[in-house]
Amino acid sequence: MAEDFKKYEYDVIVIGAGGAGLRAAIEAARSGAKTAIITKSLLGKAHTVMAEGGCAAALQNADPRDGWKVHFHDTMKGSKWLADWQMAEYHAKEAPDRVRELEQWGAVFDRTKKDLINQRNFGGHTFPRLAHVGDATGLEIIRTLQERGIHEGIDIFMEYTVRHLLKEGDRVTGCVAYTRVDGDFHAFSAKSIVLATGGITRVWSVCSGSWEYTGDGHALALWAGAELRDMEFVQFHPTGMVWPPSVRGILVTEGVRGEGGRLTNSDGQRFMFDYVPEMFAGDHAETIEESDQWVEEVVSGKLATVRRPPELLTRDVVAKAINSEVKAGRGSPHGGAFLDISHRGEEAILKKLPSMHHQFKELAGVDISKEPMEVGPTAHYVMGGVMVDAETQESSVPGLFACGEVASGLHGANRLGGNSLSDLIVFGKRAGEFAAKRAKDLAQPVIDVTQVNQAIEVMLEPFNNEGGENPGLIYDELRDMMQAKVGIIRTKAELDEAINDLKDFESRRLSAYPGSSRKYNSGWHQALDLKNMVDVSYAATLAAVTREESRGGHTRDDFPVPDDDYWGNTLNIIYMENGEIKIRQEPIAEMRADLKDAIKEVKAIIAERAAEAGGNE
Repeated sequence: MAEDFKKYEYDVIVIGAGGAGLRAAIEAARSGAKTAIITKSLLGKAHTVMAEGGCAAALQNADPRDGWKVHFHDTMKGSKWLADWQMAEYHAKEAPDRVRELEQWGAVFDRTKKDLINQRNFGGHTFPRLAHVGDATGLEIIRTLQERGIHEGIDIFMEYTVRHLLKEGDRVTGCVAYTRVDGDFHAFSAKSIVLATGGITRVWSVCSGSWEYTGDGHALALWAGAELRDMEFVQFHPTGMVWPPSVRGILVTEGVRGEGGRLTNSDGQRFMFDYVPEMFAGDHAETIEESDQWVEEVVSGKLATVRRPPELLTRDVVAKAINSEVKAGRGSPHGGAFLDISHRGEEAILKKLPSMHHQFKELAGVDISKEPMEVGPTAHYVMGGVMVDAETQESSVPGLFACGEVASGLHGANRLGGNSLSDLIVFGKRAGEFAAKRAKDLAQPVIDVTQVNQAIEVMLEPFNNEGGENPGLIYDELRDMMQAKVGIIRTKAELDEAINDLKDFESRRLSAYPGSSRKYNSGWHQALDLKNMVDVSYAATLAAVTREESRGGHTRDDFPVPDDDYWGNTLNIIYMENGEIKIRQEPIAEMRADLKDAIKEVKAIIAERAAEAGGNE
């Protein structure tokens, strides 16, 4: 018997209500498109609020030597040169305008003494570049965008989960969703759809992501025929809470290290000095240790002194260092490291890091102005996602756009801290703008009732599995397996095991039984989420076993050295064929000549500063 469902018609539908989704919806509505947001959670609950450290943009307020070329260089270098250079160019050039736009819309950024937007240091950035609001930058951005969005006439559907994209031929024509409260079904006709669903980190048991981060957008795109890239690159943020168990994985902002936080092991040693990569330290490790402040970067064989403590090396380096200390038996009591900011004093901490002070006081009973925090690596961000056109953010499926963490390209093998928030507003705007342009001259698609009923039938399948396994148990075991075998350090043997395990999880999820009711049934939601979690886990694992090198957020213990000759120029592309997830390799497009010149220009500036520093010593 066919289920009842309610029908809606829009020009542009945005799936997700974080920074990228809100910015896309605002731009689509401003462009004249009838726009709706469908969000799995509540408005204001988006993962963007957890982005605490700041928003990277070359505003030049902290250092006039900064500029889009330096930001572009830093992003490409941080990505291990795998980023889509055209996206990195758009991002570096447009981020300052997007930040100033937020300011005009009412975002209250921290100020310098000259009343300019203040900018802080962050790992991998040559200059202080992160516009921030204490340690609650993401929250302020969400507040500002929501306030702005109210006046644009956007319809919002809260606690609706999209499970299927409707298509006519190759083109996306709408979506099917259910309500999480009542279990009712809804079909939406749309001329354009923007995916802004965030990441996949909930597939690991220690993660900074909340319950929504189950890879919905990645899976929807894959099922609809779009391609994914860079799925092997998962960023394990160096500092998540490790104790108590109830808060394991919750993020400790990089802003703590940006404000001078020091990492120590159980012996009290500031161990990051031992993990400065050869390309930074060379024979100068003792000099760094003595100065206790600088990392000296070798450029063209010369020293350039950069104001960056070793704790602010890129996230992959710091996360692996903490992991190594724990494995060597020098970890903190609960399997992490100590992060100490107490030397800054209570007044500075309450001013610069109020959320962190409150978080540790309330959740762990630790006063960070007097004692160190216990921190450890936590699955934080996926660099991989939907392949999109750099200019328009449209996927290979006509009418399907993606922006924010669900899209790929900007971050390559490793994302720089702070680039995620500017990513949201730069490419959220572009996605909304071009989704509205595509919708402008199209007729309203007719909702295909047969497709809708088929989608509803799939959503109801778990209720036929009476006596089957509890989906919550499968959910937890899947996450534990991914943590153990596809975590921060990987080997072929464990990745092969994970591939087989995921095939087993796929068969187990098909027989999961959530009980009989659709109302307020979290078991049903988990049973459905398991499909996307298994598929995105498989995509990430397949890409990880295929890339036989270590680069950025992907570390192979059996291939510890980067292979620049092949993998330094090659992308893994994930796609679906006849219901099977497959992989192929593609070369990176050669960078445009003027951008190569920009990279050389920045390197020359750094080398010049290096020569000056050498002459002064």
